[in-house]
Formats: sequence, C-alpha cells, structure tokens
Amino acid sequence: MLRQLGLLVVMIFIATASLGQEAAEDVIKTDNVNTSTVDSTATSTTTVKSPPPSAIAPSINSANSDLCTVGISGAVQTQILGISAGKTVRDMNCEKLKNAKTLYDMGMKVAAVSVMCQDPRVFDAMMDAGTPCPYDGMIGDAAKAAWIADSDRVPEDPQSNIIKDLDDEQKSTLLGGGFVGGLLLLLLL
Repeated sequence: MLRQLGLLVVMIFIATASLGQEAAEDVIKTDNVNTSTVDSTATSTTTVKSPPPSAIAPSINSANSDLCTVGISGAVQTQILGISAGKTVRDMNCEKLKNAKTLYDMGMKVAAVSVMCQDPRVFDAMMDAGTPCPYDGMIGDAAKAAWIADSDRVPEDPQSNIIKDLDDEQKSTLLGGGFVGGLLLLLLL
C-alpha cells in the first residue's frame, strides 16, 4: 500500500510539472504603442559671473647689467577702473661707482677718489682715516686744511632734505602718484 501511495505522489508531481510547462507556453503577449505630445513653457534667467578686467603691471626689462637703471611698475584694479604704470629710475650710486672705476682704470686715481668722496659716508671715512679727500688738486694735509677752511663744500647727507633735492621730474611723479592715489581712494568710498 505504501508503494501505491508513493507511486500516486510521483504521478501527481509529474502531471503538475507538465501542466506548468504548458501554461508557460501559453503566455499572452501584447504590443502597445503610446504616442503623446507635451507642450511646456519655461522661463529661466542666466547670470554670468565673470572676473573683472585686470590691470596688469608692465614688465620693464633692464637685462643689461651694465645699465644703472631699475625698473619700477605697479597696477591697481578696482571694480570700475584699472590703472597700470611703469618707468625706469636711474641709480645714481651705481653711476658714481662706474665713473670712479672708469677713472681709476684710466690711471686717474685722484679723480676716482674725488668722485667717491662726493658720498658723505666716504668723505667721513676718509677724514677719519687721516687721508682726506682731494680738494682742488691738493691732497694730504693741504687738502685737510682746505676742507676745514671751506666747510660749505663738504658733502651733506642726502637724507637730510629729500624734498629739496628732488628734481622737477621726481616732483611731478610724486604729484601724479598722489593724484592717482586720491582718485582710487575716492573710488573705494
């Protein structure tokens, strides 16, 4: 009896599997095509944020090392206005050294020392060393006595009165720089 019951279960199992296979083959398929049209209106605002124009300082080249000039440049940029400028400035101490070296190389040693003595620091150092600067062709004790007698010709410290020693070009540069600085200050307010 058990055997018959087992055989019945196996037959039911096989019948169920074959019915499931036939049901899978009878799947209903449908093809559906939808066509739709959508009309939409959109309002958008685009904000372009770009950097402000740039004031770029000019490049002033003084590549030749034999020149006694220095390039100076600068630039300022605000939201509204940009300014850039540049110029070369003569280095007077460099020129003095080159002139003294040239005179010395030509064998004019007293003249070279005289050029160097135009600097108050060199003048003071020479007097302190007991070898005064030449005075109208005189050297040694005669030059020292002449310098003491005519102290008005002793070189002064250039830092003592800067405004007095400025030439017209330097004064106009200072005036123009003050004017531009004032305008930029007004723009910032």
